[in-house]
Amino acid sequence: MKRIAKEHLPEKICPVCGRPFSWRKKWEKTWPEVRYCSERCRRSKKEKNEQPG
Repeated sequence: MKRIAKEHLPEKICPVCGRPFSWRKKWEKTWPEVRYCSERCRRSKKEKNEQPG
């Protein structure tokens, strides 16, 4: 199995915390649908959207 250096992995920006996150093996089949860097950000998306202003 060929390894890829971490700096060459695809990255996305988390819309909740604004931090970049890299591809992970567990996201291999669902990478196009992954939007959040962590479960915590995924859960807090509702709180951020509900805040007025």
